[in-house]
Amino acid sequence: MIKKVIYLLLLLLASGNTYGQHHKLQHRPYADQRQFPLGFTLGLHTQDLLLTQSGFINENGEAWFSEIPIYSPGFTVGIIGDIYLNRFMNLRAIPSLYLGEKKIVFKEQSSGEEYSTHIRNNYISLPLHLKISADRINNFRPYLLIGGYGSLELASTKNQAVLLKPYDTGIELGAGCDFYLPLFKLSPELKLSFGLKDILEKERSDLKEDDLRKYANSLSKAVQRMITLSFHFE
Repeated sequence: MIKKVIYLLLLLLASGNTYGQHHKLQHRPYADQRQFPLGFTLGLHTQDLLLTQSGFINENGEAWFSEIPIYSPGFTVGIIGDIYLNRFMNLRAIPSLYLGEKKIVFKEQSSGEEYSTHIRNNYISLPLHLKISADRINNFRPYLLIGGYGSLELASTKNQAVLLKPYDTGIELGAGCDFYLPLFKLSPELKLSFGLKDILEKERSDLKEDDLRKYANSLSKAVQRMITLSFHFE
């Protein structure tokens, strides 16, 4: 039994020495233990809408259907506020400004006639996330996040085929990785945003051109989606 114990201790010492040989110097070893770390974020995003068709047929017998055929990249900037909860969890708020647009194409069912319009949307988003991190491995640490957001449209453009409500709420899921550099922490992050409410404005008293009403009446619902690639600096 004593021989077995000695052999086990020698084996543990040997494995510990091997691990020590592969262990790298950790940059900013106490960065994750700060109670209220601050930072900023820069990124790119694409805005999308889940469109529900109404099946409306106008007096000329036209039935229009719509889609977003391509995604236009937008710009994102924000400020990071963080609260340390425990070794693996942080509560995070990132007030952000989203600058982007959506291209919507309407197509008539029978004739194939098309009409396209661009909606410029500039949002202020106020998300609240729970950041769940894994163990730190040398100078990187992967994490997941889950939370919700509320957003406000800064300025809606009137007299267009599609008008969206200024307020939206939804849930967000994401994943990223913290990279510990000598002077700061860099965190690339990919995030998906799912709106929970219909943001299509159906009362269109703003329309001055009657020809636009056939496009507006062809939709019954619009729900927002968004993909954001961010780079956090802390």
